[in-house]
Parts: sequence; structure tokens; C-alpha cells
Amino acid sequence: MIKKLTLPVILLVLSLGFWASGDFQEIAAGVAIFLFGMLMLEDGFKLFSGGFLEAALEKATGSVTKSLGFGIVTTTIMQSSSLVSVITISFLSAGLISLIAGVGIIFGANIGTTTGAWLVAGFGLKVKISAYALPMLAIAIVLVFQKNKYIRGAGYVLAGLGFLFLGIHHMKEGFEAFKDQFDLSRFALTGLLGLVVYTLIGTAATVVMQSSHATMTLIITALAAGQITYENALALAIGANIGTTITAIIGALTANFQGKRLALAHLIFNVITAGVALVFIGPIRMSVDFISAGVGIPENDFTLKLAVFHTIFNTLGVAIMLPLLGRLITFLERTIVQPAEDLSQPKYLSEAVDEFPQTVEVAMRREVKHLYDNAVELILHGLNLHRHDIFAARDIAATVEKSRQPVEFDIDERYEARIKTLYSAIVEFATRVGSKDMPEDVIDDIYSLRDVAGRIVRAVKAVKHLRRNATRYTERQQGVITELYDQLRTEIARILVEIRKLDLADPEDRSSLWLDQERVQVESDAQDTNNRIESLIRNHELEAIVATSFLNDSNYAYAAMRDLLGAARAYYIETEDAMAEVERILSLEDEELAGMVIGALAEPDPGRAR
Repeated sequence: MIKKLTLPVILLVLSLGFWASGDFQEIAAGVAIFLFGMLMLEDGFKLFSGGFLEAALEKATGSVTKSLGFGIVTTTIMQSSSLVSVITISFLSAGLISLIAGVGIIFGANIGTTTGAWLVAGFGLKVKISAYALPMLAIAIVLVFQKNKYIRGAGYVLAGLGFLFLGIHHMKEGFEAFKDQFDLSRFALTGLLGLVVYTLIGTAATVVMQSSHATMTLIITALAAGQITYENALALAIGANIGTTITAIIGALTANFQGKRLALAHLIFNVITAGVALVFIGPIRMSVDFISAGVGIPENDFTLKLAVFHTIFNTLGVAIMLPLLGRLITFLERTIVQPAEDLSQPKYLSEAVDEFPQTVEVAMRREVKHLYDNAVELILHGLNLHRHDIFAARDIAATVEKSRQPVEFDIDERYEARIKTLYSAIVEFATRVGSKDMPEDVIDDIYSLRDVAGRIVRAVKAVKHLRRNATRYTERQQGVITELYDQLRTEIARILVEIRKLDLADPEDRSSLWLDQERVQVESDAQDTNNRIESLIRNHELEAIVATSFLNDSNYAYAAMRDLLGAARAYYIETEDAMAEVERILSLEDEELAGMVIGALAEPDPGRAR
């Protein structure tokens, strides 16, 4: 109900303001231009994602000190604690950083956001910045229409800065003219009432604009024009810090439990910081006066003194909360409990990871691995085998031969719950990411991982077809037909074991050699199986009707093996350069090469619907 009323109320207030005063229009336009500049600035920095920003974030989270420093530096550069919060939630949701590192970044971002007040108070109000804004916008428009995404990003950043400067200019001019018609300082409130009321106003203004930077700029320009008192400006600044948490909360709505924990940490930190500032407003003001006098700020330069105040109370908040960081993390983990693992639901894919190339890739890769883990259990159970027995076995064939007891479960129901739902989420995620402005190599990787998921699903479907006869002919010894089905079960199980070894190996130690040899072996085994069946039929050792069923099942089994090997190659082995590929092919024996070619021709098109 509140959300539905917010827009009409805002529009009504703006309409009344436009009707009452032309100067109010300039102030409102200044705020709008400033916010538009913030959006362009954020869009510009997002175009630089996929490179330095993500690499720096991963390296800068090794300790709380590094995380704190990263938050300060990036917020100072980007002039947007909101963007830093969204990036942090995205990386945390994808599992790239820890919760404690994320909280450290949020602490640092609160200190970094104070630099905006210094820039506006120390530069924006003392220089005619509109003179810089126009040439910046003219250059920016040329850059924005370039094809290179980094040049376009620079253009957006430059345009954002230009609009920020232009917005500050119009706010400043609007308040200067507005004071001749209407003196807002008449509504000044002193004492505790003034602190509470103006803190709430500052919070509300930041919630509406979703930018504490915009609120602080509005406060500073109004203070410079004498439209609000210094005392009320301090309370507004405190309220702006509380209101800025709304962006993190909105960003966390689509995040997983870790993202929600971080949003709660942001809220707790800012509320406690604001509470301390309100309770100790007197001593903090004295500190501001002392520091201002020490650095040569005139006693009546209230805009710069506001910037000093903003810095002091944010830094004080970090100083108070850092020693309590361990307790805060414990509280967050107890309050927002990690949900019980539901293997049928995506674990890593959410809209919170959509915005940045690295989080998109990592989330997709981990979700495909989640799908594969579900598939391994389903494949082995479908063959009446158990994962812990197979993975611990020294002799896989002997373990398979002993496994005669059917695993009682509904394979169709399990497929729908744990395979199809995840695969649907993966396809939907890949489609969503493909529609975004992402680097071409990232899109290619996402589609490649989607195809890996498709191979995994096809392997499971092949085992579904195989299960009935595999159970029928292996739950008790029935001679040669049991041996044939045991052979298929053994070969599939062995491939799963080898893929697990590949997964556990260090990335630099992984080699495509085993995969290539195994692919050749699979084609050879498939041919040998066909030859053996023909021999058994000729010698009357196997009935034709049983042999026909087995041949169909062996086709399913070898198709599953091909898909598992193809998925492993695409998932684990890095793309080889052309020379390495040529050398690998030349190293194969003629018979092996011929077998691989035959297998490639026999293999169905991965993109074809089944």
C-alpha cells in the first residue's frame, strides 16, 4: 500500500512546488540532473566490469583491513556507495567473497562516501563548475557512441560527472534565488525535537532518491544558501546515512541468504552509527570545531564543517563496530539462517548475480556442477549402484558385480525434481544473461556451460531408458546377459570415477589426454560389444529378442558415456590454442584418430532437442 502511494505523493509535491515557485523548479531539476548523472556514472563503471574491478575485489578481501580499504577506495573513485553495495551483494551471492569480507567493504564504503561531501563543499560551491560541465558533456557524447565498451564506459563516466556538476550548479542557483521568495530556515527546529525531525527528513529524502550522495549535495547547497541551519543540516546528514541502506536492502531482495545477511549488516551498522552521532552530537560538534580550526577552516564555513562532521561520525561508527565484527557475523548467521539444502532448487542463480560478468560466470559454473552432482547420484541409483561404494572401490567391476539389490526409487519423479528443474533454471539464466550487455567471451562461456548442462541431462535420460532392463537382468545372475549389463554398468561407473578425479585435481594438473583416450576407448568398446552380440546370436548363446533389447540399451549406455565425457571436456579443460590442438591430433595413432572421427560422425548434434 505504501509503495503504491509513494509515487502519487511525490508527483503531487512536485506539482505543488512547480506551481508555487519557478525557483523550486530549478532546485528540482538540479536534483533530477544530479541523479541522472549518478545513474550514468554507475552505468559507466559497470562497463568496466569483467576486468579490474572484479579482480581487485577478489584480491582485496583476504583480510578485514583489505576489505575496508577496498570499500573506501572504490567508493571514493565511483562516488557511489550504492553501486559498491550492489557489487558486493552480487559477489557474495555468487560465493566469490566471504560474509566478513562483504561487511568490511560496506564499512569502508561508508567512509568513502564522505569524500563526496568534501568535493561538493570544497570545490562545487566555490568554483563555477557549470563551466566544466558543458565541455565534459560534449566530449562524453562522442565517446558514448563508440563501439569499444571501455571507451563507451569512459564516455558514460565523463557524462555522469558533467551531469553531477550541472545538477550541483542548478541546486545552488535555485536555493540562492529561492531564499528571496521563501525562507525555509523559518522552519528550523532546535534541541532534541530538531534532531529527531530532521533525521527522519534526511532518511526519507534518501529513501526517495536512493542516493545519500544526492541528499548530501542537496543539504550542502541548501546550507550554503542559508535555507537550513547548521544544526538541522547535521541531523539531515545523519538521516541520509540511515536512508542509504534502502539500496542494499532492495539489492538483497533477489539475493540468497548471504546477500540478505549483508543488507542486514548494512542496516545495523548505519543505524548504530546514526544513534551514536545523535547521542553524542554535542562532543562531536566540539570535535568538528577543534579539527576545523586546526586545518584552517573558517568558523562560519558551515558547508566544510558539515563535511568534517560527516567524516567524523562515519569513521567513529567504523571504529565502534570493527571490534564487534565477530559478534555481528554470529548475530547475522543466527538471525538469517542458511536454508536447508534443497537439491531440486538452484543454489547460485539469482538476479543478484546478473549484473557483473565474473559473478555470472562463477554462478553458472557452480550451478552446472550442482546439476552434475545430482545427475551422478541419479545415474548410479538408476544402475542400482551407490555413490559411496563406487567412489571408494578399488575394483569397480567387482563392486558392480556384488551390487544386485535394486535401489528403490522413482527415477522419473527424481528426474523431474532434481534434474529438469535445475536445467530449466540454467537455460532461463543463460537466456537472461544473453540479453544483457556482456562481453562476448562471457556470453560464449555461458552458452558453453548451458550446453554442458544439456549433455548431463541427456546422459541422465539415457540411463532412465536403460534402468528397467538393467534391473531385470542384474538383480540375480542370469548368465551371459547379466555379464553384458554388468559390463555397461562398470564402464559408466568407471567414467564417473575418473571425472571425479578430474574434479579433485588442481586445475593446472588437468589434462585432456585421458578424455581423448577414453573417448576412443568408448567407440572401440561399442564396436566390440556389437561384434560380441552377433557372435553370441550365431552360437545360440543369446536369444535374438534379448540381444535386440541389449543392443538398444547399449546404445543408450554409450550415448551417456559420450555425453559425460563431452561435458567433462567442456567443463574442466581449458580451450587449447591452435598449435596445441594440432600437436595433440598428430600424437594420436591412425586407428585412434579414425575411431574419434567415426565417433564424432555418430554423435548426435548437441544442440538438437531430444
